[in-house]
Formats: sequence, C-alpha cells, structure tokens
Amino acid sequence: MPRITSARQHGRPHRSTLATGVALAAATALALTACSAIGSGDDASSSPAETVTLVTHDSFALSDGLIEAFEEESGLTVEIVTPGDGGSLVNQLVLTKDAPLGDAVFGIDNSFASRAIDAGVLAPYTSQAPAAADAAQYAPDDSGSLTAVDVGDVCLNIDDTWFAEHGQQPPATLEDLTKPEYKDQLVVTNAATSSPGLAFLLATIGAFGEDGWQGYWGQLQANGLKVVESWSDAYDVDFSGGSGQGQRPIVLSYASSPPFTVPEGGSEPTTSALLDTCFRQVEYAGVLANAQNPEGAQQLVDFLLSDEVQADIPGSMYMYPVSSSVELPAEWARWAPLSDAPFQVAPADIEQHRDEWIRAWTDIVTG
Repeated sequence: MPRITSARQHGRPHRSTLATGVALAAATALALTACSAIGSGDDASSSPAETVTLVTHDSFALSDGLIEAFEEESGLTVEIVTPGDGGSLVNQLVLTKDAPLGDAVFGIDNSFASRAIDAGVLAPYTSQAPAAADAAQYAPDDSGSLTAVDVGDVCLNIDDTWFAEHGQQPPATLEDLTKPEYKDQLVVTNAATSSPGLAFLLATIGAFGEDGWQGYWGQLQANGLKVVESWSDAYDVDFSGGSGQGQRPIVLSYASSPPFTVPEGGSEPTTSALLDTCFRQVEYAGVLANAQNPEGAQQLVDFLLSDEVQADIPGSMYMYPVSSSVELPAEWARWAPLSDAPFQVAPADIEQHRDEWIRAWTDIVTG
C-alpha cells in the first residue's frame, strides 16, 4: 500500500525550493502523471464520485491508520498529489485552476494565501469541524476560501552548549545580531529559494518596517552573515548545534526544533529558539474551484480539522495544531513554545510586495 512519507527532519519542515521558470512546467507535467494513491485508490475501477484527491506539499504526512479510518467512515478513496514544496504548490494551483489537479488542497501558507485567493483557485467553504472555531483567528480574509489547519514559528535557534563553552552571552533579539560580538556567527537560508528564508525576511520587515529592513540586512551582511540554499545546509553543515561539526552557533530554524536536540540519555535540549525573532507560518486547507468532487473535498477539510488529525500534527508534521483542545507532546509544552509576539506582515502586503522584497534582499545580501 503506497504511503505519503514526510520530508521533514528533526522537527523542521523541509521546504527548501520555490519552483520557477522551467521547473514550474516540469512540475506541472509531473503532477499530472504522478499521483500517490492511499488505501484502496489503486483500484482503477473506482469512479470519480468515490475518489477525492488532496493536492498538498511534499512534507505532508499523517500517522498510519488515520487516512484509512477516514476512508472507511466516509466511503471515499483518498488520493494524494504532491507537486512540490509550499511555493510550488501554489504555482501549480494557479497554472491548473481551470482543470485542477484535485479536489482539496492543504499546505498553502500565509506567504502565498493571497495569491491563491486572488487567482480564483479556491471555492468558499465554512467547516463545522471541532477546530474550525480556533482556526478562524488565522483566516487570511473574509472570503472563507482557506481554513487554517496548523501553525509554526520560524525563529533563530542558538547552540546553548557552544555559548556556555565559550563563556559568551547569547543573543536574544534581532538587533543583537548586528553587534560585533556575534560577528560570523549567523547562518540563514536564501529568501529567494527557501520558505524559511522568506519567512525570516518577512520577520525583519515586520520588525523594522519598509524604511528599516534593508538597512538591517546591510548590517547583518557587514557582521559576517552567511546565506545558504537550504535548511539542511544551514542546520546540518554550518550550525554547530546540528551535526556538531559546524562553526556557527546561530541558525535559522523553527520553534519546534529544540526538543529534537536532547542527546541520548540526556534530559534537556542543547539548543533553544529565540522567541523574539519569529515569524508565524500558518498552513491552510481549502476546496478547489472546479473540483470534480467538492463534497468529498469538504469532508477532507473537516477531516484535517478533526480532533484525531489535530492531535497527530505535532508528531507527524512537526507543526502546532490550531485546535486549543488537543494536548501537545510533553516535550513540546516544555521546550517548544510558540512565540508570544511573532512578527507579522499582512497577507495582502506580502502578495503585493513579495517579489520586489526578494529582489531588494538579493541585491543587498547575495548581490
């Protein structure tokens, strides 16, 4: 039985590449021909009315048995289409909106929500599932096109062991990173090619505003900033708290990362997240316009908001459920709290300025 497996590692979603140009066309062709069938979806005799297709990013994962239980209860067969990461996902939805790749979507985040809504790829749907009331606070607009399913904070992480061994006080704020004592200590991912990199760029725009963020990045650059292409390059190669071989004790990662650095036989993580440096990502689900099975798509949205799925999200997708009624893993409650005040940028502003912000960032940081 084919399964969807997670590309996330050590508590961080692996969403490193935003498709552009030729890659978009290639991904479209691939998505049209490569669907992963779940459960009994391998039966070619299944009629369209019995099948519901979820279009999602390549980090989607749920624990074994959850989708099968949904299929048994609903009488539907679930098929999964994964055209790429979160950025690729929205690009594909826009390119195929007249003949959508599926019925429902999961994984559009708040960096791309307005683009999907404005392009008309979504049909309004208001879920009555248990977590829907909690999800309402994250709605990108009042169209009812997208419903929040999970959230996560992109934050700087520090190697506490490194700072203790070097007798140095670690940074706490974005402003601290420009100080001489933190020269050559920070590694981040490229805002033009990685979703955490884009999220961190948005954090600085939220923190310093239109008039200040470019100057801030200039200061980071002058203080020895290193930019790499992917999260795995940053965390596993350059970060001293990842593989233990890197030289930089400050890295761009997630608020959920520290619990995964508890050493074998240890009782505490060796890293921590700087919760005053975060940008909150919100992942949404919705019904696709022109879907062949819109009723099934609505059931899938409800399923993602069910208590069972919401409780599974931390362990399977390393994000925080929107539901306030499910219990987080004990280690998350202790070592992976969300930021009390993450930096924010309105989805409409992101949609209007994203490309120009990335171009300006590239001119400053990578030339």
